[in-house]
Amino acid sequence: MILPIVLYGDPILKKNTTHVAPDHEGLQTLIKDMFETMYAADGVGLAAPQIGQSLNIFIVDATPFQEEYPETKDLKKVFINAEIIEESGEPWYFNEGCLSFPELREDVLRKPVIKIQYFDEDFVKNEEVFDGLTARIIQHEYDHVKGKVFVDKISFLKRRLIKNKLNDIAKGKTNAKYRVKRTAK
Repeated sequence: MILPIVLYGDPILKKNTTHVAPDHEGLQTLIKDMFETMYAADGVGLAAPQIGQSLNIFIVDATPFQEEYPETKDLKKVFINAEIIEESGEPWYFNEGCLSFPELREDVLRKPVIKIQYFDEDFVKNEEVFDGLTARIIQHEYDHVKGKVFVDKISFLKRRLIKNKLNDIAKGKTNAKYRVKRTAK
């Protein structure tokens, strides 16, 4: 089922999420719905808070970038109860967007290498190292389960310059080409 995506301004996007139990009711359906929702919105990542669920789960499918960024080939994963345990390398800027911020893109500084522990959809524990664009996509979604959004990573001055755009998004004034949910008050 395609679910509406929560827009910037909704308090759920600023909450630290709760861990998911292996016997979480409806987990496989939730994962399926998250992928369906992400694909319908032409996204490459989606976190549970973005569909109104305060759960530590996010998904990524970076394969649309595989021609330009070979490290993204075959990167389709589910991350449950993820914890980034290390970030390294020289930080680099990349122009990021977010489904919770339709039509807004900003340059964000992130480290290029991460080591992350997580459970997959079968609750098998994994520890992996990712780099480049793959690491960036994972970091972006990981931020969501920690109550952070990508505009938290840009300068105060830049946030002031886009204040009107942010206010419009929070009010539901967007031209999103996918289902969205206005801010809960």
